[in-house]
Amino acid sequence: MGEPNGNENAMVHESEMVVGDEMIHGNEMVHSGEMIHEHDMVQGNEMVHGDEMVEGSGMVHDDEMIHGNEMIQVSDMIHGHEMVQVNDMVNGDEMAHGHELVSAEVTPPTISRRRRKKSLVWEHFTIEPVPGERGCQRACCNLCKATFAYSSGTKIAGTSHLKRHITLGSCPMIKSQERKLAMSSIGGVTDNDGEGTVERPSKRRYRYTGFANATFDQDRSSSHLAKLIILHDYPLHVVQQPAFTAFTESLQPRFRVADVETMEAEVYGVYQKEKNNLMQALNTMPGRISLTIGLWTTSQTLGYVSIAGQFIDTDWKVHRRMLNFMMVSSPHSENALGEAISSSLTDWNMKDKLFTVTLDNDCSSHDIYSANLRDHLSNKNNLMLKGQLFVVRCYANILNAVAHDVIASIHGVIYSIRESIKFIKASSAREQKFAEIALQLEIPSTKTLCLDVTTQWNTTYLMLLAALDYRQAFTTLETCDDNYNESPSAEDWKKLEAACNYLKLLYDSAHSIMAAANPTSNLFFHEAWKLQLELSNAITHEDPVFSSIAKEMHERFDKYWKDCNLVLAIGVVMDPRFKMKLVEFSYSKIYGVEAAKYVKVVDDALHDLYKDYVAQPLPLTPAYAAPGEVNKNGPANANNNAVTPPSTGDGLLDFDMYLSEIAISQPSKSELEQYLEEALTPRIQDFEIVDWWKLNTLKFPTLAKMARDILAIPMSMVSSGCSIFAAATTGSRMLDDYRSSLRPEIVEALFCSKDWLQYSPPPPPEAQGSVAVKME
Repeated sequence: MGEPNGNENAMVHESEMVVGDEMIHGNEMVHSGEMIHEHDMVQGNEMVHGDEMVEGSGMVHDDEMIHGNEMIQVSDMIHGHEMVQVNDMVNGDEMAHGHELVSAEVTPPTISRRRRKKSLVWEHFTIEPVPGERGCQRACCNLCKATFAYSSGTKIAGTSHLKRHITLGSCPMIKSQERKLAMSSIGGVTDNDGEGTVERPSKRRYRYTGFANATFDQDRSSSHLAKLIILHDYPLHVVQQPAFTAFTESLQPRFRVADVETMEAEVYGVYQKEKNNLMQALNTMPGRISLTIGLWTTSQTLGYVSIAGQFIDTDWKVHRRMLNFMMVSSPHSENALGEAISSSLTDWNMKDKLFTVTLDNDCSSHDIYSANLRDHLSNKNNLMLKGQLFVVRCYANILNAVAHDVIASIHGVIYSIRESIKFIKASSAREQKFAEIALQLEIPSTKTLCLDVTTQWNTTYLMLLAALDYRQAFTTLETCDDNYNESPSAEDWKKLEAACNYLKLLYDSAHSIMAAANPTSNLFFHEAWKLQLELSNAITHEDPVFSSIAKEMHERFDKYWKDCNLVLAIGVVMDPRFKMKLVEFSYSKIYGVEAAKYVKVVDDALHDLYKDYVAQPLPLTPAYAAPGEVNKNGPANANNNAVTPPSTGDGLLDFDMYLSEIAISQPSKSELEQYLEEALTPRIQDFEIVDWWKLNTLKFPTLAKMARDILAIPMSMVSSGCSIFAAATTGSRMLDDYRSSLRPEIVEALFCSKDWLQYSPPPPPEAQGSVAVKME
């Protein structure tokens, strides 16, 4: 290339090139006192040095790369502190070097384009010029508004100190948010356990999540580990497993994993805290509590008794909570349940608040338990209606017991059906052949043959129901396949049809109960009286196969009906849609000409129970209550049926005297009589009985108190979300060997705390305005 032109603004000597105010020497470019080495990139008003972005005060706008010994015409160049955009990166051998002549002309730029900054630190900082100092700029934090050195015109401060301000928690706004989050976490019932983690940022690319200075609390973490073990039924020794230890260390190296004994203490601490919370709730309970009793056996000679309480609170919400899970040496002994219930009532300070007890034990020992419980507790508690409603049987238990009786009566037929389905499902060829037979016989059924779960009788019923539709296909398969000989006989099919006919009654009744989220006692009368009527009529069936199965079912269910029809009837009377009318109607269907005698039993018990509640003073008597009712509920003379209404100063004193005279000559009716004589409430869908009584509490204060206790009676021990068909609802349940090996107080803590934690308030929402930085 020729000699340099002396008239140009750039001159190259040996390995140097000078362009305007810049000098390119070898692989270096000097601009306004600054030097860019090797892989530096000039962009916008920023300069990247190494792997870090540094802002400059002057830029070069270039549209082409400079290669080898070529001479590039530079189109734009700005002197001073103005900005010129460079679109390309000048690296190493791409720099202009050697004996080159570069001709340049300086022209003002017409367009200034700002490219996005590469560093994500600029999401949290803003560049602001320094007033009065040309070329000087400072970085302002968007959160705390603090400013930091950035550019002084000739020197660039970089961004490392800006990153440290955000990631290391130096920003006071981040510290304030973390402090608020820590305080809310410590004070809440359940906490947000997100512990912030900080990764040391690299020069160019780093990632940070969470709160930089999040406080680690060993005790709080241990408490939540205990809750995890309780809620998910993990064994206590899970904390000693190497995989668990490695997992916790990866999350928080400072967390000290406890041993089994320490975890037992943590679990018991959670139990004590939740028990205190429940104790406070029970102290504000306005009415009485009804208990459910369950028996648990172990592989040893010891057993456990589970005691749960159901009640309606001041807002008329139904609650069921586990109260105790205590060990008894002989759970089937005569006094075991009575002693356990007495101990529980003392523990929870509810000796005078017991209303009913619902049992789930098997029928053979029911009479013994009923007599002992009533006698044992009547001497120590003021039982309502002299204990006539005290012992209640679980409706789900009786349905399961009757269903298992039916299944046992045809166990031979059920065995043949199971073996037949196994044979067909053994290969796809057999399934195809059976499908072809069903198609040839034009069987319209769309049911699928499948094996049952022996512990759930509803699956057995569905299996038998499907098999009934394919009875002809089973018979045909036996004639054309020599390997199959399990088809039931004609007599067996008739037994199967009769069994399914009656199992359907139990199946439909169970589903009606399961449809209610929190079934109150008024719902069970509808199912019980219809089932009692169907079985009573089925005894007289003309087919002996049908009548024999119905007779066995009726004997089992009739015992339940005789024990519980009174409490069932009183429960439905508290339903304003039915009152005594449904009792009268249903009894006429069941008892015929003797119905009036049984209706009178219910009516007398209802009035006697109401008198018991009238004798108890109300917290506050409404101002418009009938005069007779005010006397009965207050300390005034009970023989005086009238009270002189107070004068309100409105000039109607004569009217008040007139009302007093009417009250003497025509005593007002009681709340119960008024309620029964009023027209029935329309039967609308989605009727909520507890809401109705909540709205009518002022109108019927004494009767509402009575309704609160009656509706809270747990007629079924199966809680919401559990299967009513499970065999566990019949008789005793088995405690696994692991829990049987634990100390009794730890077993109780695990069972009770799991129930209580399900109703704990949800975690508090994440603090608004919290700062979480994530840089990449």
